[in-house]
Amino acid sequence: MAPDANTAIMPTDLLRPDLLRLNARPAGKEEAIHEAAQLLIAAGCIDPAYAASMLRREAVANTFLGHGVAIPHGMVEDRGMVRRSGIAVLQVPGGIEWNPGQTAHLVVAIAAQSDAHIAVLRRLTRLMQDEARLTALFTVTDPATLAAALSEDAPVTVPTTPGGDLAERFDWVVDYPTGLHARPATAWVETARASTARIQVRHGDLVADAKALVALLQLGLRAGDSVVVSAEGDDAVAALARMKATITRLTAREKADAAAAAQKSRAPARGWTPPNPLPAVPGIAASPGLAIGPVHVLPRAVVSVPDEPVPLIEGGDRLHEALSLTRQNLKALADDTARRLGPSEAAIFTAQAEILNDTDLVTLACQLMVEGHGVAWSWHQAVERTAAGLAALDNPVLAGRAADLRDVGQRVLARIDPALRTGGAPDLPDTPCILIAEDLSPSDTAALDMARVIGLATAQGGPTSHTAILARTLGLPAMVAGGAALMELANGTPAILDGQTGRLHLSPAEADTADARSWIAREEARKAEEEARRGLPARTRDGHDVEIGANVNRPDQVAVALSQGAESVGLMRTEFLFLERGDAPGEDEQYETYRNMLTALEGRPLIVRALDIGGDKQVPHLQLPHEENPFLGVRGARLLLRRPELLETQLRALYRAAKDAKAKDCGAKDGGALSIMFPMITALGEVQALRAACESIRAELDAPAVPLGIMVEVPAAAIQADVLARHVDFFSIGTNDLTQYALAIDRQHPELAAEADSLHPAVLRLIRLTVEGAERHGRWVGVCGGIAGDPFGAALLTGLGVRELSMTPRDIPAVKDRLRGSDLSALKEAARRALDCETADAVRALDGGEA
Repeated sequence: MAPDANTAIMPTDLLRPDLLRLNARPAGKEEAIHEAAQLLIAAGCIDPAYAASMLRREAVANTFLGHGVAIPHGMVEDRGMVRRSGIAVLQVPGGIEWNPGQTAHLVVAIAAQSDAHIAVLRRLTRLMQDEARLTALFTVTDPATLAAALSEDAPVTVPTTPGGDLAERFDWVVDYPTGLHARPATAWVETARASTARIQVRHGDLVADAKALVALLQLGLRAGDSVVVSAEGDDAVAALARMKATITRLTAREKADAAAAAQKSRAPARGWTPPNPLPAVPGIAASPGLAIGPVHVLPRAVVSVPDEPVPLIEGGDRLHEALSLTRQNLKALADDTARRLGPSEAAIFTAQAEILNDTDLVTLACQLMVEGHGVAWSWHQAVERTAAGLAALDNPVLAGRAADLRDVGQRVLARIDPALRTGGAPDLPDTPCILIAEDLSPSDTAALDMARVIGLATAQGGPTSHTAILARTLGLPAMVAGGAALMELANGTPAILDGQTGRLHLSPAEADTADARSWIAREEARKAEEEARRGLPARTRDGHDVEIGANVNRPDQVAVALSQGAESVGLMRTEFLFLERGDAPGEDEQYETYRNMLTALEGRPLIVRALDIGGDKQVPHLQLPHEENPFLGVRGARLLLRRPELLETQLRALYRAAKDAKAKDCGAKDGGALSIMFPMITALGEVQALRAACESIRAELDAPAVPLGIMVEVPAAAIQADVLARHVDFFSIGTNDLTQYALAIDRQHPELAAEADSLHPAVLRLIRLTVEGAERHGRWVGVCGGIAGDPFGAALLTGLGVRELSMTPRDIPAVKDRLRGSDLSALKEAARRALDCETADAVRALDGGEA
């Protein structure tokens, strides 16, 4: 009988029924390998001698993958004994000891003539991420179910449409102006992974797993392309509805981003024209501005990765650990970038982290290890092969993602073997220079020393690359695609880089340099006028002042914050001293950082938040225990009180900085401008214990007293604000966490995050409770959460009685303008109406542009 055209057919070349044996009972590992080899011999896949090769492999490598799965295979040099590729599967419900402490229930014997078996290994890798389903396969009694789970077409009997789509589907025409690039694709993947259903995206004959970022990017989707998104499984209908909602919701943002980019490109060109013709290297404009100085050519980084095989289980453990650590570091980098530069720029690193979850990429690396190669070599090869595929696409936006893949790949490589670390801070001359590089990764660009790099020119790349985006955000003049001629320049060659026209002018005469400096002076005067307006206080029309602070992590970020109009640092996040490193910073290192922060602020207020680790911020070297729900576990003050060595070291460094500030008279009185606040406070006992620790260390060091405050991040603290206010000097409300806990919505949840609106009336009422409790004892309240940087949110907070607002520096000018154009009486009335609203949407509907 011919197969039903609406039934997905299991591949028969690898997983034939005669290669599957259920309920096997081998006496041990050697007998299991022999039994699996006999299945392959009987099917004509291998020569009989290959069975001995499989046993020899066990003597030099561990083929136990974990989770009850072993994948025996022959020696690389014996591949000639493989007649054709095949997979033999032995199901052992009772299990056999593979090695001491390792029990195998599925023995998947591989005869690999080419890479045709990778599809099965890919499916096996995915099953390992679904332990419940994998465990069920250990005792399943239907061979078709086992075969389907190990094939790309599972389950066997699920109906599909004639076009190869899955049972549930919808059609969509790409309306993202720049096509499907990394940042929206990441949102697709996050939504798909929240479901147990299988979801795929088809464009013509190309099909991609919706849960694999690289596979989606390789579709090369442009605006106007037609795709079919389809799903199957128990959750298929709901999963497809969520996918459609995510895909279409992103359209407005993508169009807005494209319109903003187009508006910038239509802005009047302010490029510099040399008074005399100069030799120049042409490229593509990436970031406007003019830089004058010597060039410094960064040598090409040559990565030579040795192939040093290790036992398979050891290699797997090393790769898993490297991937986990890199994900955590990218999360920290994204968080840091979001605060310094904005959420769009931070999404660059969120997308990079998603690359590490790509099943195909990890599977390819694992397969190369299975074939006998070293873990570092295998990972590097997997990255290079995948990146080459992206670079070859006829789409410059997507081809540019090859640089992101190599960037994140290098991060993992350095975790596998620190000796392979490349990139990082380049060796720069003491005088400011125009940095020349073949290409520069986004993370290296974000970490550039702006005091020593005044311009950037790369031989490769494009204006839409993530490196170019970051250069524009940093205000760094830049050009890309300058070609090989750039790399041939001699270090120290004087040059003028024009990021507006994309030209590097070489060896300018004195008259040319003078003209360029005049141009820069005129631009700086224009910018000074803009900054002067930012420097005006946030004083309402009827004379009410609101202090405007900036959220920063490091002393070198203060200058940017002040240039945007910051009057203080309302939140210094000290956890970033602990992230992106392998050990905790000592007292002296912390002291230097806090002292430098106070110096940079020149007497302006500084609020330092004590170490806030836990929840979504994990630090591997602190070796914190795993928690099922870290947001409700040991984080913030709870951690500090349980790890006194962390608390005491930090407090000693802070009080030393306060003592130094008083001695140098760089601030007002006592400890100068320094205040300390503690995160995640839920009970009075925590406040009392922390104050006692502060007083003990202050007395020991003979340091001045400093104001002590707490973060209001949980409803309990807001409700008991009147009690807590007797024991603290100020409150700072973290609206992001307060919203999360008040609404019981994980702010990172792919489906619910959009509903975690800090303007929800319930959140506003908790803020009002905090203000009322503080006022009873003469305490002030600030806000350092996300809505402080929203002009309308800032207006409502001011109306609720909040006296200090701290935000990302780039949000400061708009917030100040909004408050200067308002009357306090109108802000109070707007806040009163907001408290009476029933929904967040109703609150936002009150925004009339002024209050």
